[in-house]
Amino acid sequence: MPKKLTKSPTFSSTTTSSSLASTTLPRILTDGLPLPKLFVFDLDYTLWPFWVDTHVSGTALKPVPGSNNTACTDRTGESFAFYRDVPAVLYTLAQCGSGGGAGVKVGVASRTSAPDLARDMLKLLYVHPPPPQSTAPQGDSAKSSLDGGGGGGGEQQKPPTTANEKKKSKNKPSSSTTATTTTNESSTLNNGGKAKKAIDFFDAGLQIYPGCKITHMKKLQRDTGIAFEDFLFFDDESRNRDTESLGVTMCLVRDGVSWAEIERGIKEWRKRRGISGSANGRRSEDEDW
Repeated sequence: MPKKLTKSPTFSSTTTSSSLASTTLPRILTDGLPLPKLFVFDLDYTLWPFWVDTHVSGTALKPVPGSNNTACTDRTGESFAFYRDVPAVLYTLAQCGSGGGAGVKVGVASRTSAPDLARDMLKLLYVHPPPPQSTAPQGDSAKSSLDGGGGGGGEQQKPPTTANEKKKSKNKPSSSTTATTTTNESSTLNNGGKAKKAIDFFDAGLQIYPGCKITHMKKLQRDTGIAFEDFLFFDDESRNRDTESLGVTMCLVRDGVSWAEIERGIKEWRKRRGISGSANGRRSEDEDW
């Protein structure tokens, strides 16, 4: 049976990112150890809880009034938005990629048969700066406190409940040009920026078209020059593990991208590259894996 679409969320016109509770960052983003140079995300049931080519009716999308441009509607009035943590994840990864050192890039690999509609939605959905972010204590980064989204539009859609909820649940290290996290544990990421269209956060490009995800990865590699071993790919379909034949690390997500999934993916990527320990003499979370 096909997956069902999550019902429309309720938005408050008075809610802004500055009024949301603080978002706790996983320590894994600030421990000084290497990060993947390229984060790649599928779209359907990975960044948002629907199939854009199935659940969205028509091509005339418009923002949901009072959503602070964090949700849009189709011709039937159905609302569509990212999973709760996704806006803050996208904004934070962009901050990790800023500054003078080697940063991270973000791309999309989707096999949807409605690529134009997917791009239109990424242009309509805005990502707002998350609220002030602190570093999670050791071992606390996957707790529910990470669910504070930072999307700026009130409560976002929850992961979909489906009749057949079937989310089924890597290589070698490359050069030292791998992106690294900040070593200042007590610092907070920049929250003073402006809201931007979601599409603007994918600086590695959008590979959105039907076909094997291996093709998507090859085009991302060609366009960015980043080695496959420095890719971390998030997707909800186990069949796309075939991308790992290239050297990509894939993280299979079951209920959409969240901070916990980001942390789990980075841990697995580091594990496969033999990265352990700490840049500052602290024990790494990876050593428990």
